[in-house]
Amino acid sequence: MKIRNLFIFLCLLVVVASCKKDLQSPSNPTTGGNGTGTTPTPVPYSITENFETGTKTAYAIANVQLTTGLWSFNDALLGNLAADVKDGAKSVRLRTGDITMKFDIKGVTQISIKHAKYGADAASTWQLLMSTDSGTTFTQLGTDIAENNTVLVTDSFKVTTTAKVRFQIKKTGTTRINIDDITFKGLGDPGLTVGTPDGGGPDTTGNTGTAAPDRGVTAGADAPPAAGDNSNLLLGNPSDAQPTIAMNNNYLIDQKYYEESYSSTRGTPNWVSWHLDATNITNASARLNNFGGFNGLPTGFYEVESNSYSGSGFDRGHNCPSADRTSSTDANSATFLMTNMIPQAPQNNQQTWANLENYLREQVVAGNEVYIVMGSYGTGGTGSSGSANTITSGHVTVPSNVWKVAVIVPAGDGDLNRISATTRVIAVNTPNINTINSDWKQYRVTVRDIEKATGYNLLSNLPQAVQDVVETKKDDL
Repeated sequence: MKIRNLFIFLCLLVVVASCKKDLQSPSNPTTGGNGTGTTPTPVPYSITENFETGTKTAYAIANVQLTTGLWSFNDALLGNLAADVKDGAKSVRLRTGDITMKFDIKGVTQISIKHAKYGADAASTWQLLMSTDSGTTFTQLGTDIAENNTVLVTDSFKVTTTAKVRFQIKKTGTTRINIDDITFKGLGDPGLTVGTPDGGGPDTTGNTGTAAPDRGVTAGADAPPAAGDNSNLLLGNPSDAQPTIAMNNNYLIDQKYYEESYSSTRGTPNWVSWHLDATNITNASARLNNFGGFNGLPTGFYEVESNSYSGSGFDRGHNCPSADRTSSTDANSATFLMTNMIPQAPQNNQQTWANLENYLREQVVAGNEVYIVMGSYGTGGTGSSGSANTITSGHVTVPSNVWKVAVIVPAGDGDLNRISATTRVIAVNTPNINTINSDWKQYRVTVRDIEKATGYNLLSNLPQAVQDVVETKKDDL
């Protein structure tokens, strides 16, 4: 491995900007941070773009959605031929042009790039450039890289700026090279947008047109298993929901790509539970926006339709996010059933929760898997048109609070046995209001706080000794 250490001394124009305030959980004051007045030590991350999820078969300039975000491919494509040198099924084939990040990443201390020449093409050179002004200008890092390798080799570059940055790989000449496995290493929150966030756009409810047709769920091979590792209820059924009509306000629905407890009286889920790993966020499907009523509800249950929230001032807020299920159209379509929605204040949905959802996907890109349960409770929220207790002529209750618990473990097997007292567990509880702070970390609580507010038994499949530690500790990273 060749290491090029470049010490970049830059005048940084920035810093920060956020007005933090103490907020209350339903049962416990939340101060944010670690509650001790000290600043937590930034956590190292390592995120690799392996170019496996995108599709681009021509050299013409175009943007490509990849796992880490949107990239511009100029005279470049994603090659999968025998002559393409690659680690996996695909790599970048770059001719006379560049590939450029259309997003910024924070806290980078090193970037590593695997590369080789394409097939029998002659030797050539390429450059790595970096921008600290969101792509307005780029400066070369180090000297040109000589490309005469027939197998992938790695070059690494040290980055010393603390500014957010983006990178460009640029080549001249008509010979071709392959680029694969770009790895960003750094400290703290990288701030990547992994997938397409759920907030905004079609989640809003201005449309008063005809309701879309009702439908069910089609489960493909990408649906999580019914039991065991990666199953949606591996960590427990928080309310002991059952698929019996007698439990109409705690009715268990297996939507294959997630499971939920549904309330017929409220017209919303009580909670939704799912597993998230790298196989779920491949971007094989775009965001479908095909909101629809669920045709699998028992007779007598009120069926919420795609246009039921129209004019309410509340978003159709996903519980299991669209961007957590992009492995197929079946998976993404399942997230747009109205049984997966709550009336959510637009700023709560589009900013605070979108930021948390994206942060959890970042953890997956960094090599983890996450078990998630999200729910809501209480009555009365404040949307863009003011406060309301119910919408849809009283058929849908507006919750007062929206919460989530996420258990983060390194990707692997035997998940129940690998979750211990040191496992990171994030619990968040937000008021369902439009004046909410966009920083979800300001609303961190303990799992026990949420259990006290809801009456649920979360993470019940974990050993009690483990629960007693992870459920009483507030996340502070």
